[in-house]
Amino acid sequence: MANKKTPRAKPAKNDKPGTQKESKVVQLEQSPIHLLHRAGQCAGDVFQSEMRTEDLTPRQYAVLVAVSEKEGLSQTDLVEMTGIDRSTLADIIRRMLKKGLVQRRRTKEDARAYAVKLTEEGRRILQTAEPMARKVDARILEALPAPERERFLSDLNMIVEALGRLESAVEPVKAKVSGRRKA
Repeated sequence: MANKKTPRAKPAKNDKPGTQKESKVVQLEQSPIHLLHRAGQCAGDVFQSEMRTEDLTPRQYAVLVAVSEKEGLSQTDLVEMTGIDRSTLADIIRRMLKKGLVQRRRTKEDARAYAVKLTEEGRRILQTAEPMARKVDARILEALPAPERERFLSDLNMIVEALGRLESAVEPVKAKVSGRRKA
């Protein structure tokens, strides 16, 4: 399901960044949240195009990779490893169960928690998808000059880590204010 490409608006020749005449679209082109979202959409389109034969989403692939690295992870562990929020992950796991890619069982340590494992079909799909995912990564990075690719990945990791720390610091405060406890 590819998104239609929308043409980029160009500023008028007399528009300068930060001036009143600067268009809102140009302002979006300087917005990290907008640019990261658009880059994610474009990367998702490339992934979906490559994986169409396997009917696999980027998040399902991330779950397959995480579970393959450590069988029997709880869904809470998967949330931490993949960065996928709890409710979205639960939905992804349900879909993957229906596809026969994973199985889950209650853990011995906590009867409320599920341990997730790959099925044989999940292993087969992952084995087929891994070279495709590497090809997708290469296609995405080809948008940058070769000398800038490593730095780009480093910068993305730095953003994820910094915002993850910020989110971790804010979560207990949000829980306290809303009267809920962090699970």
